[in-house]
Amino acid sequence: MAKRTHAHGHDTKHFRVTHRNFCFACGKDNPHGMHLKFFLDDDGRHFVCRFRLSDRFWGPPKHAHGGIIATILDEAMGKVNKLRHVIAVTSKMTVEYLKPVPLGKPLVAVGWEKSVRGRRHINLAEVRNQAGEVLARSQGTFIAIDPHRMFGKYLTKAQQAALRKQSGVAPNGRRRARSTDEI
Repeated sequence: MAKRTHAHGHDTKHFRVTHRNFCFACGKDNPHGMHLKFFLDDDGRHFVCRFRLSDRFWGPPKHAHGGIIATILDEAMGKVNKLRHVIAVTSKMTVEYLKPVPLGKPLVAVGWEKSVRGRRHINLAEVRNQAGEVLARSQGTFIAIDPHRMFGKYLTKAQQAALRKQSGVAPNGRRRARSTDEI
């Protein structure tokens, strides 16, 4: 069996988050979060997460709240953007709730790419039960962004400098030429 590649937080090949990850879905530093852990499947095209939902995600009796299911699907689709080494934010998302998602049972979320055109990434995801039956599915449109421009103002000066250094961005916002050992 091939080595499994873990999809840590929101990092990509060209962008490393230098601060703690408080993402509700995947953030290991969020004490109230879901702590979902995704892996790149052996085919190198699907991100997979195996999980169980606790009673704190209760919606209908003994089943998960629809907003939690939407969160899981969004995260599964969002991880797929790592295949293109981009940070992309959700622009639009549709969810089909096919069957109630049970609490406390083994579940799997799977996300994969449908298409890419410029900055627009269309991704798909499903939540399945242990038998492989699809309980919910979604399609999302993600727009690739420059994380420094969009989120830089929320970082300390030291975090901004670290991000510029690792990504090859000069203080004036222009890209520095990379040396051959960085490629």
